[in-house]
Amino acid sequence: MDGPEKKKAWSEVVDFPIPGRTNKPRIKGLTMVIDKGLGLVSTEELLNVAGDYIDYLKLGFGTSALYDEDVLVKKISLVRSCGADIYPGGTFFEVAWLQNKVKDYLKYAWHLGFSAIEISDGTVDMGYEVKRNFIAMAKDMGFKVITEVGKKDLHDMPDLNKFIRQVKKELDSEADLVIIEGRESGKDIGMYDARGNIRKDDFAELLLNTYKMEKIMWEAPLKKQQQEFITLFGPNVNLGNVAINEILALEALRVGMRGDTLKNTLSAGEFLQCVLI
Repeated sequence: MDGPEKKKAWSEVVDFPIPGRTNKPRIKGLTMVIDKGLGLVSTEELLNVAGDYIDYLKLGFGTSALYDEDVLVKKISLVRSCGADIYPGGTFFEVAWLQNKVKDYLKYAWHLGFSAIEISDGTVDMGYEVKRNFIAMAKDMGFKVITEVGKKDLHDMPDLNKFIRQVKKELDSEADLVIIEGRESGKDIGMYDARGNIRKDDFAELLLNTYKMEKIMWEAPLKKQQQEFITLFGPNVNLGNVAINEILALEALRVGMRGDTLKNTLSAGEFLQCVLI
């Protein structure tokens, strides 16, 4: 799917209301998409429509173990051909760790063609030093490394101070990206309350005590979360766990082509005029 850049429809007619959106290959404003089992034809169709807006594609949880090998290899190749990285979900890594097979897991992932690996401990307790060693191992093998902070179960989440310390440690590691856990639901987990709203006090405390924000990716599966992060950080904030059918909708939010972020570009007079029409 490589080749000359294609002309976008409407590009000579209207400008994006929010300027400055980065193009691929991006180092910021990354979008990570969660794939729960698209076939090859559907994957190709997805990339034809939305490939320019996918930076990372995650084969959720351990779903990549359920593919026929030849299908998985073709799918990985398809995704990489559009300039996106692809990796198996972090839970799969945790299974490999529980079975003492991490080295074999990484070798086979490389053999299949995966370009990135997630090192997580969302369900298991492995300790930071163990995790850091696996991050270094994966980097030495040539992978881009994504690490995740936070637990899958709310009852297992560390207190805020410990959580912030973990984020800072992982930002200082060799990992390329540090994901803040949000799961697919975006509710009652990590920085989100039971309704999917950002816990303002916790979020403010995290921002005040961390750095290297360009390495953080916020799992934000819900539109209101995506909107809030874009409003706070601009169009080039890293967002993850985006559903396949929401990729273009998120990109429209980033560039002001949805009312939710377009309104932020209006002057008070323009906004009032829109409300009164």
